[in-house]
Amino acid sequence: MSDEESAKARESRDPQVRVVDRRWWAREAAEAGADEQAGGRKPTVVEDLERQLADARNRIQELMNAHRQAVDEFEQVRLRIRRDVSRDVERARRAMLADLLDVVDNLDRAIAASRDTENAPGAVALDSLARGVELVRNQFLGKLTGFGVTLVPALGEPFDAARHEAVTTTPVDDPAQDGVVVAVIREGYAIADDILRPASVVVGRYGAGE
Repeated sequence: MSDEESAKARESRDPQVRVVDRRWWAREAAEAGADEQAGGRKPTVVEDLERQLADARNRIQELMNAHRQAVDEFEQVRLRIRRDVSRDVERARRAMLADLLDVVDNLDRAIAASRDTENAPGAVALDSLARGVELVRNQFLGKLTGFGVTLVPALGEPFDAARHEAVTTTPVDDPAQDGVVVAVIREGYAIADDILRPASVVVGRYGAGE
């Protein structure tokens, strides 16, 4: 018998035993290890976890961006409401001050009327009344000045449509008086650079009577 025939005879008498572990986790680990060794790829479970982690990070970033945007919008709304409230308060304050100017007008009329009757009986009493009314007027104007209200210059000033309201015109002999306020019918007042009420004036016109 040859050596080859003897080896085959021994293999038939003493076969090799192969043990296969059929537990599922061992099988998956073996398959994953085989895939990793074969192609250098990560196990599927690790890829899924990394993908979920990336999705979670993206979601967190989106939420942070949305939060910042909401905070910015809230701040803009808050500032706009504050500006609107301040504007409304300022508008109401100016309307109130403009109404108070009517009181000054009535005081001016009372002073003028009392001076027109200086030669009438009881002139001394009327003069005292006029001085008292004038003191009240000056005090009232002082209070208005505390609120930023100032008198609009008019008499002798060139007519300015932004600050003056021309009630009428009157002829003047001096060319230098042309377009100049020669009389004030009602005083005008301003607060800062804004006109509360324009001055009602008479404007001179040179050569108007020719």
